[in-house]
Order: sequence, then structure tokens, then C-alpha cells
Amino acid sequence: MTTMCAATIDRYGSGEVIEINRIARPVCGPDQVVVAVRAASVNPYDWHKLTGTPLLMRMTGGVRKPNFRLLGIDVAGVVESVGDNVDDLVAGDEVLGCAEGAFADYVAAERATLVKKPPNVSFEEAAAVPVGALTALQGLRDHGRLRSEQHVLVNGASGGVGTYAVQLAGILGAKVTGVCSTKNVDLIRSLGAEHVVDYTTDDFTKNVNEYDLILDCIGNRKIAHYKRCLSDTGAYIVVGAPKGRVLGPVPHMLRSLIAFKFGSQRAAIFMAQQTPGDLEFFRELLSSGTMRSVIDRVYPFENIAEAFNHLETGHAKGKIIVSISSESLLGR
Repeated sequence: MTTMCAATIDRYGSGEVIEINRIARPVCGPDQVVVAVRAASVNPYDWHKLTGTPLLMRMTGGVRKPNFRLLGIDVAGVVESVGDNVDDLVAGDEVLGCAEGAFADYVAAERATLVKKPPNVSFEEAAAVPVGALTALQGLRDHGRLRSEQHVLVNGASGGVGTYAVQLAGILGAKVTGVCSTKNVDLIRSLGAEHVVDYTTDDFTKNVNEYDLILDCIGNRKIAHYKRCLSDTGAYIVVGAPKGRVLGPVPHMLRSLIAFKFGSQRAAIFMAQQTPGDLEFFRELLSSGTMRSVIDRVYPFENIAEAFNHLETGHAKGKIIVSISSESLLGR
């Protein structure tokens, strides 16, 4: 049996429960591509699987211990092999996309969830893109129904989703206001925000009827405050919310839907979809330099526990990346 190194979990907990073990290398299905992983990014999605919180998710993810031992979904790497039904990728192609179990030397991905990596973008920059950018784009365009010249507020603009949302809202023709802390004001301006609200000194909710769309990556204000600063036909799109131990973001999401049920304003909650057309859109934006990835830190594979612990602090600027080199781990 051919083996590889992979980050595995056998119990719920913090980063310290992650172990790098040898497991069987994935077999390529007819519609799949096996990727030699070069980088993968850490998402809240992975953190929830690691910690088993909110407890509600254990109904499907495993009550006492995880049903699925592998972590990671954002991936960038080099095509190792392709399935019989894949005719547009070959071994050696550099790709980015989504694949469950990305924190490993190799991962099997569905062909539809991968696109070719632009040569001008590093593996680390490419691995930062998929889930964060998909969430931002689909929140703005599909659920927010964003139109050119509208005024968008991104609450949590310096995070993994927020840094892409600021850029994509501008690309879609909107006027953008980003909310962040003092240390990140210059960054958010550099990403294209026309206005930046420093939440340590100012309160964006005082701007009555100002915003046509709020993309909320944090959920740290009362729903009535969001309603107050939206236009009469504005949309409140929930991306992030307080992470309660039992129900997680569910209470905030439900309260949002109920509060916006009546009247001309509306709210939406959603899960990002791995849409091939959107991934191709990002490839074009990255290739032209129109969109870029903001990376907080890059950790070597052996320090993956530190990467998750850093995510848990909630202070990461942009994305956290784990760099993976199969050659460096073969001796394990």
C-alpha cells in the first residue's frame, strides 16, 4: 500500500489534537484528479470540524469523536494523476480549488472543483482563495443581489472573507465601506474601499439608511442596529456570527431572518457552493492582478497545530496558510 502524510484527528479539541500520520494515498476516481498538495488554507469550517462545536454539528459529524479524520478544504498544488473521464488536465498542471482532506501530501478532488492556477500567483496565494472568495462573491452577488453603484458595507473587512469581499464588491461596481480595527485601516483602503470605519473610534450603525447591502462577517451588533443603517430596500447578508458552544451561529441567523421577515428590507443566510464558473472567475481576476490574496501567516506542515490555534484567536488578517511539501515529509 502506498502511503502519504496527512493531518488527522481522532478526538475533538484544539490544535494540539492534530497529528501528522501516514495513511493510504487516495485513489483517483473516473471524474477525479489527484493533487500533490503544495499549500492549503485554514478556514472556520475546519476549526468547527476540529473542535466539534457547535455541539449541534456532532449530530452528523460524530457525537463522541469525528466521523471524518481529515481536515482542510482549500487546496493548491500540482496534478499527480487524472481519472478516465478527465481530458482537460494532465499530470504537472498547477491547480487551485476545493478538496476535502487538503492537509495532506495528496488529495483527491472532483474535477469540477478545480481550476488551473495562474502562473503569476504562488501556491500560498492560490490556496487562500476558494472558500473565502466563494463566500464573498456569492454573498454579494447571489444573495445580496448587488447592483452597480450601490453602497456596500463589509463588517469584518480584514478577515478571510472580508478581504475578498471588499475587492469583489468594488469589481462588481459598488461603493465600498469596510469596518476594521485601527491597525488594518490602510490595508482595507489598499483593497479598494472608498471609506473605512475604525470600529475602535467610530460606529457605522449611526449612519441611518446609508447602506444598500451589509455583508456581515462577525455578527457583533444588535440586529436592530443593522436594520437602522440599511436603506429602505437594503439587504443584510449573514456570513459570520457569534460562535456559541451548543448552537453556534444558529440563534443569530434565525433572529436575523425573523427580524427581516416583514417590510421591504430583507436578510439572507447561505452556505457557499463550489461553483466551477466562480472559480474560473477568480482565476481570471488573479491572473490579471485585479484581485489578490491577503495572507496573515504561512506555517510549515509540521506546525499545523499553531495555525489552528492562531485562527482561534480571531485576530488573523486575511488568510492563514499551511505550506506542504511531500518531499520534506517522506522521511516521517
